[in-house]
Amino acid sequence: MTGAVRMINRIWNTFFFAAISVLTGVGAASAQSSSGVGQPYNGQLGLQGAVTPVMQEITAFHSMVNIIIIAIAVFVTVLLLYVIFRFNAKANPTPSRFSHNTTIEVVWTVVPILILVVIGVSSFKLLFLQYEYPKPDLTIKAIANTWYWEHKYPDHGNFTVSSNMIRDEDMLRAKMGDDKFDKKYGDLEGLALLKATFTDARPLYAAKGLVRQLSVDNDIAVPVNAVVHVLVGSNDVIHAWTIPSFGSKVQAVPGRTTATWFKATKIGVYYGQCSVLCGKDHSAMPITVRVVSQADFDRWVVAAKAEKWDEARKILLAATAAAGKKKVALAGSLN
Repeated sequence: MTGAVRMINRIWNTFFFAAISVLTGVGAASAQSSSGVGQPYNGQLGLQGAVTPVMQEITAFHSMVNIIIIAIAVFVTVLLLYVIFRFNAKANPTPSRFSHNTTIEVVWTVVPILILVVIGVSSFKLLFLQYEYPKPDLTIKAIANTWYWEHKYPDHGNFTVSSNMIRDEDMLRAKMGDDKFDKKYGDLEGLALLKATFTDARPLYAAKGLVRQLSVDNDIAVPVNAVVHVLVGSNDVIHAWTIPSFGSKVQAVPGRTTATWFKATKIGVYYGQCSVLCGKDHSAMPITVRVVSQADFDRWVVAAKAEKWDEARKILLAATAAAGKKKVALAGSLN
């Protein structure tokens, strides 16, 4: 019950803040500044921060529609209250006899049409931006598997980066060693094992600059300000390649190739996940994209093509270290 009360209170506070922000004209700016960029944060309601032109337009469209929705809701509520109190039987014992008002009828027909035209024009503008692909500087093939991602770089020899989620057990085994891990947790199973490893591993993520349930063993990299085309496919069932801060979300369908594009304008680490229910480990298919300088990207490509993954990881960690210090690791919760 306590958790439910906290959630209701959080939703109410967020809605109240959003309504006040929109009505005072600072809704879009406040939402943008308070949203996590590249990753979610605990208690977040709303969109992640934008780092691509597409996501910036999605955020602007989202804010515009919210302003319209809240304005209509407020107007209708005020009008309804006015009618209730002004025209009840006690306050207005002798009701008017007219049944038509041409001006009002024209207004309530034309204004909704204009609102829909504004939304429609903005919507089509956004759709054209999403699906008119500019000339690519880099092409990546994203291939979904149950349950991990493979990314190929056909412009650079078609080398493959396999990415698996880093789990609590992986973190603890790396720190303690297999023998100590088995000795401490070997007698536990099920939920007891899950809670014990979660509690002990949680501090390790922040210490290593990782994000629980979003970090992977091998990140992929793209150059900053490069137009990247992503060709998406699947080897088994339907998945989805999704990076919220890029505004990219496209299904990975067996036997078909779908596509998306992005142009990341800020160096940093950006997380995503499979967003189509694909089986028991659906939640274990994160995507980590590191946006780096062209020089760092070229160095990473050399290491990745040689399958020197430890060196490749060090290059990307160093290239995004400054951006990583500004992030707070998302530890997650079992509550």
